[in-house]
Amino acid sequence: MSTQAAKMNTNEPLIPQRADPHIFKHTDGYFYFTGSIPMYGGIELRRATTIEGLANAEPEIVWTKPETGQYSELIWAPEIHFNQRAWYVYFAAAPSREIKDDLFQHRMYAIKCSDDNPVDGEWEFCGQIDTGIDTFCLDATTFTHNDVLYYVWAQKGPGIKGNSNLYIAPMKTPVEIKGEPVMLTKPEFDWETIGFWVNEGPSVLKKNGKIFITYSGSATDENYAMGMIWADQKSDLLNPASWTKSQIPVFQTDPTVKMFGPDHNSFTKDENNNDVLVYHSRTYTEIEGDPLWNPDRHAYVKQVKWDVHGMPIFGKPGQP
Repeated sequence: MSTQAAKMNTNEPLIPQRADPHIFKHTDGYFYFTGSIPMYGGIELRRATTIEGLANAEPEIVWTKPETGQYSELIWAPEIHFNQRAWYVYFAAAPSREIKDDLFQHRMYAIKCSDDNPVDGEWEFCGQIDTGIDTFCLDATTFTHNDVLYYVWAQKGPGIKGNSNLYIAPMKTPVEIKGEPVMLTKPEFDWETIGFWVNEGPSVLKKNGKIFITYSGSATDENYAMGMIWADQKSDLLNPASWTKSQIPVFQTDPTVKMFGPDHNSFTKDENNNDVLVYHSRTYTEIEGDPLWNPDRHAYVKQVKWDVHGMPIFGKPGQP
């Protein structure tokens, strides 16, 4: 059995201890991987010609956080994208304690690389991506539709109960949004509000005339689950009325195979152009100490299936 067959659609991790995993398949024939690393100290990249090859690819730290300052703590959920002829990694970072007593004051930032191979290339810090709302924010992703580059992210909404909602905005450049943010969804169902009121970790999948955005809800323990909204590709994506929201999670904990809190996902395509769900999960619930510093959220992959109505079927974690 090949490594790909062994790790795709099973509860064997592709890469251990990598939360918030993101895989980007580029036109150069390579797959690029990043994710939150233990201790949250910087941004790691690796690349391979196959998804399974990422497991043994040499990781490279391409950016390390400064010792102090506005973006010197808790580097979370990096995503690598190729936008407008350059590489960008979008990530969240918090200020050091001498600036803010509360560490959870994340804002979103980006780094850029113009070289062909971003793993070996030179990266420059681009600064903060300002959404016009000065509150806790994180988990940015981007996608292009009808020649418009869009930015989707999670942010605490002023005057809205909860920790984070999902927003969308077009981009003027790959590091600057254009116009006012539009809120797409906020925590409202019971499954989104266990422990924390959260909509975060958006990821975009385009297929069958629709644009799907998955996201994570509730606290990052066994209650963490994946929700989904979708819109017709011909609709106005900046109109919240264009989007439909599932009232139930579409992917969640399965204790029968010891897969807990499977979420904060991304999407890619495998070598055969099949859609692939990339996600993290823990294999136990008895976390000692602060769950934030627990490194045992592992990166997994499984193939996405599709029903007769053109809707994605994610099934159960660790199972075909």
